[in-house]
This record gives sequence, structure tokens and C-alpha cells, in this order.
Amino acid sequence: MFVLKGKTAIVTGGTRGIGLSIVKTFLDNGANVALLGSRQNSVESTLSKISQYKDRVIGLWPDLMNPEEVKRDFEKVKNRFGSVDILANNAGLSSRTSLYDYTLEEFQKVMDLNVTAVFVCSQAAARIMKEQGGGCIICTSSMVGEYGQPSGCSYPASKFAVNGLVKSLSRELAKDHIRVNAVAPGVTRTDMLSALPKEMVDRISADIPLGRVGEPEDIANAYLFLASDAASYITGQVVKVDGGARV
Repeated sequence: MFVLKGKTAIVTGGTRGIGLSIVKTFLDNGANVALLGSRQNSVESTLSKISQYKDRVIGLWPDLMNPEEVKRDFEKVKNRFGSVDILANNAGLSSRTSLYDYTLEEFQKVMDLNVTAVFVCSQAAARIMKEQGGGCIICTSSMVGEYGQPSGCSYPASKFAVNGLVKSLSRELAKDHIRVNAVAPGVTRTDMLSALPKEMVDRISADIPLGRVGEPEDIANAYLFLASDAASYITGQVVKVDGGARV
């Protein structure tokens, strides 16, 4: 039911962590995938690690805040695979800086990647999807997009904004048969979490009703569902994948 055979997905932030898990999950379920990263070397390194999919995956590294670069590369994907059916807006940047220590430059850097890039990529993808008769856009939100966090206010602010974009775009693009949803991960085993001491991770896990932190695959599976035809009547939703955590 969740097979994506014949569909083409673009995944931003696709070189590691949740993004790479989304890439692999989409590939394992039949999709063609363009994985996007911030640097050519990281993209090429990731492609070498998934060379078994080489006929169905390509890598690109546009500046996601540059509409012309994004448009150019999205057209490359369309020309290579014939369509752009799925956009996974996963690229993002976190922050834990105190309000008292924030610089405007740091605040804006988070907002640019987490919000402006989502707008730019969604616009480029939607233009292609409208012409071909539909598609779906999925964005990575966060549990802090509902609850906030005690420092690094730009990150939850950006995820609140992502949720707003999802709600608004889902209403605007429905007439063009484009669904727009988000996945809001809870505490997930990414590079940042893996660097923490085991006792700290155990303490965090104890506060999650399901008793463990999330794995990147848990988030990718939610993406797979929302990208599939099984979710054809779902739009405008922010799907929590947090083990039942409530802050």
C-alpha cells in the first residue's frame, strides 16, 4: 500500500540523519530520489554509500534560499526522472543560544534555512506539480513547534512558521491536487543525540511514554505514509512522531 514505484521525490537535507533515512526509505519503496545537501562533497559521499540505488538516485547541492538555483535543479530532477511527485522539506538548523546572547545574524540564519528555504522549495515544486496534475509536499516540523523550548527561540519560532505554511499551503494548493503536510519528530537519535552520554539519553527516554527515543526510521516511515496513496485524503496536518511525549 505504501509503494512509491514510479514516483520521484526530492529530499532536502538528505545526506545524513532523518533526511538520509527518508531517502533510503523512499528508495526501498520504489521511488526515484534526488537527495539535496549543502555541499558537493557531502552529497557525493552520501551517494557513494547508497551506490546500490545508483540508477534511481541523484545528488544536487543548490542554495535553498536562491529561487533560481532551486528552480534550475528541480527542473533537472524532472528532466531526469520525468516528474516531481514528492518534496520532502527536511533541511534545517537548530539552536540553543540564550536570548541574551543571540545575534541577529544567528537568528536569521536559522529562519532562512528552516522557513525561507521551505517557501522557496515548495514554490518551485508546486509549479511543477500543478503542471503535471498533482503531488505532495511534506515538511519536517518539530515537537517544539507546539511547545517551544527554554532557549534557542529561533528554532521553535521557525517550526511554528513551518506549521503555518503547511496549514496555509494545504488550503491554497488543494485545488491543484497538491497535498501539504508536516511530520513533527520528538526526541530522535540523530548525530546530536548520539553524542550525549548514555545515562543522559536514558533519562530523556524515561520521560517518553513509549520508553525510548525515536529512530530516524520512525520519522521516515511517517514520511512514507504521507507520501503514499494511502494518505490521499490527508492534507494540512502536522503528524506527531514523538512516542507520546508531552512537554
